Amino acid sequence: MIHNALAIAGSDPSGGAGIQADLKVFSAHKVYGMAAITALTAQNTQGVRSVVSVPERFMRDQLAAIFDDIDVHAVKIGMLSSSDIINAVADMLEKYQAKNIVLDPVMVATSGDPLIDQDAVHALKERLIPMAHVMTPNIPEAEKLSRKAVIDMENAAQGLLSLGSS
Repeated sequence: MIHNALAIAGSDPSGGAGIQADLKVFSAHKVYGMAAITALTAQNTQGVRSVVSVPERFMRDQLAAIFDDIDVHAVKIGMLSSSDIINAVADMLEKYQAKNIVLDPVMVATSGDPLIDQDAVHALKERLIPMAHVMTPNIPEAEKLSRKAVIDMENAAQGLLSLGSS
């Protein structure tokens, strides 16, 4: 049986991150990959030039189109640039009772460019972190979410786990 995984993330035209990278990973593991685009970025390995978020209604339509037609075994969430997009994704995952949710809270590009609105961090904590089965922040993202410096990874992980239970 081939498993189906849905990536919900931004598009990176250079192919090193976002939807393009997720689909490469799915394919390498013989998983059927699907994608719902949250934002279009103009970026390369040197930096982000601009970001355009998809409209909330379009986000909902993409997810409904997938869940209404295909059995989704796992969901991998990446860049969600606004609270409107976060709330739309959370609403749809709840509606369709999505399973096996992996949250990669993409907040800052490798180049240091911000990829999420400040008000969206609160929505991420309130709506998506509690739904996640696995969360994969890097150190700067863990610090932003917990509002604490990461001294050691074990304490940082415990602090982030408590975000999902509050």
